[in-house]
Amino acid sequence: MSVLRPGAATRPINALIAGRWSSRAISGRTVEREKLATLFEAARWAPSCFNEQPWCYVIATQGDSESFERMASCLVDGNAWAKSAYLLGLSIAKPRFARGGKPNIHAWHDVGAASQTLFLQAAELGLYMHEMAGFNRERAKEVIGLDDDHEPVAMIAIGYPADPAALPEPLRVKESAPRERRGVEQFVFMGRLGVPVTF
Repeated sequence: MSVLRPGAATRPINALIAGRWSSRAISGRTVEREKLATLFEAARWAPSCFNEQPWCYVIATQGDSESFERMASCLVDGNAWAKSAYLLGLSIAKPRFARGGKPNIHAWHDVGAASQTLFLQAAELGLYMHEMAGFNRERAKEVIGLDDDHEPVAMIAIGYPADPAALPEPLRVKESAPRERRGVEQFVFMGRLGVPVTF
């Protein structure tokens, strides 16, 4: 079963980029450790400011029910569907540079780049990944043991595809809704904000 769901790109782009999407129909089927290792190897090679690599991930799988339940307890009710995934995790930013301790205002951007490599690698491996802003940050800091040098960014769910029919009705509708994106002309400008660009 392909996990790709190509969007209507207006130019030819990489198939993984066009087809990657954040399904909620994710199963608890065991994901092989080799595939998990490959996912995080991909994140390792993401670009970052000064090659700081200001990210880390705390993960828990269904194979360790105690850790998984702790991680799941951070989710808001609207993301309860994610508890069916094999893996739950939290992406974390280190907000200060390792050298000198100055604030790294690019850390969250760089965590996003690392997570995007996870998304693309997951799609290539036949896995779904879904990022979630809906979680309790303070609880995550507590149950995962974060200090002031680490900031929670997003929860993630990873696993093999599941039958969307198992999702609650509103989420089933979202699974089959058309994929939409703003046009390039709405976010790319020439020289000054608001000046249209023509490619």
